[in-house]
Amino acid sequence: MGKQAKPRRLAENEAMAVATFVRGSPQKLNLVAESIRGLAVAKALTSLEFNRRRMAHEVRKVLQSAIANAENNHNLDVDQLVVAEASVGKALTMKRFRPRARGRVGRIRKPFSRLRIVVREVEEKA
Repeated sequence: MGKQAKPRRLAENEAMAVATFVRGSPQKLNLVAESIRGLAVAKALTSLEFNRRRMAHEVRKVLQSAIANAENNHNLDVDQLVVAEASVGKALTMKRFRPRARGRVGRIRKPFSRLRIVVREVEEKA
């Protein structure tokens, strides 16, 4: 007796990719993720290619992974894909301390984020 399979969380025309420990704050990551929401996949990739923010590289890697999942695991057409969701959340925060003047301490926070990208296949409108 095996374990029953979980029902699929996404629709049949969707694929997903997740990055769990992206080094950087969720606020900075969300600025880049917000710029690609709702765009066609090819346009989103070129937008991330020329984006000057450091987080754009991480978002681009996750988007490419979602595209590969859609193509290889779910047999979706890459030319019809659109970024349906790009959600950002908090992961853990490393806490470090630095000595300051007069015996005090300066707290340093090093945040991590999670990034979840869902791509959806849409039909062309005539």
